Amino acid sequence: MSSAPAPQPIQPAPERLGVLLQGMGAVGSTLVAGVLAVRQGLGEPIGSLTQLGHIRLGKRTENRNPRIRDFVPLAPLDGLVFGGWDIFGGTLYDACTHAQVLDQTLVEKLKGGLSEIVPMPGAFDPNFVKRLNGTNVKPGTRRDWADALRRDIRDFKAKNGLDRVVVINCSSTEIYVEPGAVHQTLEAFERGLDANDPQIGPSLIYAYAALMEGCPYANGTPSLSADAPALLELANTRGVPVAGKDFKTGQTMVKTVLAPMLKARMLGVKGWFSTNILGNRDGEVLDDPESFKAKEKTKLGVLDTIFQPEVYPGLYGDLYHAVRINYYPPRGDAKEGWDNIDLFGWLGYPMQLKVDFLCRDSILAAPIALDLALFLDLAQRAGKKGIQEWLSFYWKGPMAADGLKPEHDLFIQLTKLKNNLRHMMGETLITHLGTEYYEYPSEGN
Repeated sequence: MSSAPAPQPIQPAPERLGVLLQGMGAVGSTLVAGVLAVRQGLGEPIGSLTQLGHIRLGKRTENRNPRIRDFVPLAPLDGLVFGGWDIFGGTLYDACTHAQVLDQTLVEKLKGGLSEIVPMPGAFDPNFVKRLNGTNVKPGTRRDWADALRRDIRDFKAKNGLDRVVVINCSSTEIYVEPGAVHQTLEAFERGLDANDPQIGPSLIYAYAALMEGCPYANGTPSLSADAPALLELANTRGVPVAGKDFKTGQTMVKTVLAPMLKARMLGVKGWFSTNILGNRDGEVLDDPESFKAKEKTKLGVLDTIFQPEVYPGLYGDLYHAVRINYYPPRGDAKEGWDNIDLFGWLGYPMQLKVDFLCRDSILAAPIALDLALFLDLAQRAGKKGIQEWLSFYWKGPMAADGLKPEHDLFIQLTKLKNNLRHMMGETLITHLGTEYYEYPSEGN
């Protein structure tokens, strides 16, 4: 196997970085409010690897464990400038108040900064999100939307004196779309925009606009977006990093920890039943079967890749895996994920494992969106383009090169992420072999 190419010099971190959010509902408003709260000393960025995580460098005996934000040149939190689009009107203060994720006492303390951020009209097709009725939407055709979104990005940069912008998709899940002819090449895609092709969903158009403007793009939803072949072609041609898809937050995060544990100990699994209840706008959207199908694809894809049933048919070949999501308005953003796992051990004796994760959807997603904005900007300054597989750590359905199965094991993903950071900075990669700490007798003694 060939060694990794030498790292390129990294451009200095910008003093100010624009973060444009595609969708400024529960996740987007919680992200912005959280950053404002951290700036004002009203909270801590808990859940953010870029802000709180450390990275080991060199041998264990060297005791070099700097914070990631001190090791790689990331844009500072004080320099983040937020904007974005949303299909509902009002300010970000209104969005926080409506979402009811954060305590209203905190929201009131942040009212000044939140009220200054007014989402721009969004690109919206009700055929792609059938449970929502947008009121703050762009008129015209798909080509009109693409041109308008590009103007929005340029205007945002000019208004705020920014050189660099990252776009993060925090919108509602669109219906499942199987990539067709219009999604295969950039030429076909642009013809589709001109023809107002109904197979081109809004998320594809946001990704197209971002990439055309040279902005890294992250898809926090399971919707078809920058992973379409046409847009991957555009990302590589323009030299822009992309990552996705579907933020790995609650139940799937737990799944990518438990499944590797069971496989590591060669314990068999007969069935894994997962169900969720949540009451926020995401839950309302996912109550539509076509939108749920897109989410189901990313949630179901995890176990096959981890368990490798083709390699271990006796342990995982007959696994029954089901995922359900139920809209339950009383819970709001406080999602509950239940897992029942039927497993078996020595001599085939059965056992069970049950997990009940009472989590908060947007509280888990917001720090992921922050990390991705900072890491994607770093990737672009380091000369990276196209799929950023090293960011698989953050996704339910990580993007990977053609012919590769994505890595889903959370700890392998974290190792991959940290080794990429070490490589960017010219540090030795960590293999965890450990033989250098022990003395062995030489041959002949």
